[in-house]
Amino acid sequence: MNLYEASTERYDTMAYRRCGRSGLLLPAISLGLWHNFGGSSDFENARAMLRRSFDLGITHFDLANNYGPPAGSAEETFGRILKLDLGHYRDEIVVSTKAGYLMWPGPYGEWGSRKYLIASLNQSLKRMGLDYVDIFYSHRPDVHTPMEETMSALDFAVRSGKALYAGISNYGVEQTHEALRLLRELGTPCLIHQPKYSIFQRGPEEGLLDLLRSEGVGSIAFSPLAQGLLTDRYRNGIGKDSRAAQASFLKPAEVHERRLEVLALAEIAAARGQSLAQMAVAWVLREGGVTSAVTGASHVRQIEENVAALRNLEFSSEELQHIDSILGKAAAQP
Repeated sequence: MNLYEASTERYDTMAYRRCGRSGLLLPAISLGLWHNFGGSSDFENARAMLRRSFDLGITHFDLANNYGPPAGSAEETFGRILKLDLGHYRDEIVVSTKAGYLMWPGPYGEWGSRKYLIASLNQSLKRMGLDYVDIFYSHRPDVHTPMEETMSALDFAVRSGKALYAGISNYGVEQTHEALRLLRELGTPCLIHQPKYSIFQRGPEEGLLDLLRSEGVGSIAFSPLAQGLLTDRYRNGIGKDSRAAQASFLKPAEVHERRLEVLALAEIAAARGQSLAQMAVAWVLREGGVTSAVTGASHVRQIEENVAALRNLEFSSEELQHIDSILGKAAAQP
């Protein structure tokens, strides 16, 4: 007997966007399980976050084979919660996973070979207790493996029924162009690209977003909060429980270097009636072609805050210019 029953109002406030020229709609806010869902995290907290996310209309849960820590444990946690709470809503949920980074030792445990990708997908399905995932990504390009081989593995994953759609992540503009061509020729069009994109990380604006729009491919931005930099957490320094204070991709030096920018951006957010995190999410989702933003969380209240960003996605030209000027002035400093 399932004790959890989802809110009957779960679809009332969430915005859903068409993913490229496909038939799939994705929530404007997706939940990423990169951190805080692994075996070293509190299970009941993870469970509460997933349940609250679904109650708020977040139907897309973004994973990868190596999410944890330890690697693989985020998928195991997600699988447990599916079994306990969300399994009977499976047809209302989009599950994505990826393979590309180091997952197991030896020559077949990372990158883009057909052997690694298909083996990883099989392992992911087993960990989550699923027959299929909705989206399977090549997590990063592999310059040592012919792209034809990597894309044919994605095509096979879809044709075998183990994935419904194919995606790519962290591919540059030229790599993306080639990947899209190959998948189209194979008969399995690329559904979606997942780039790193935020106010601080503007790389996708250098041709990638335009390419995706012209090719009818969806886009889903990861790290829209710049690993927590674009939140109120670091306005007064680095807290003991913050990500920058622990071993992570966010380094204390970056927090200090960006502090003046963060303070200035927070003033713009306050004038908009938003927290800095809400403005950062809204900025990624402003008119510009991004289908969804993948946000992480460590507490339920952060998920609620992120979803509340959807109340104001409009930016005036003056606000956008002010944001750009803050970054420009910082870049010009010695």
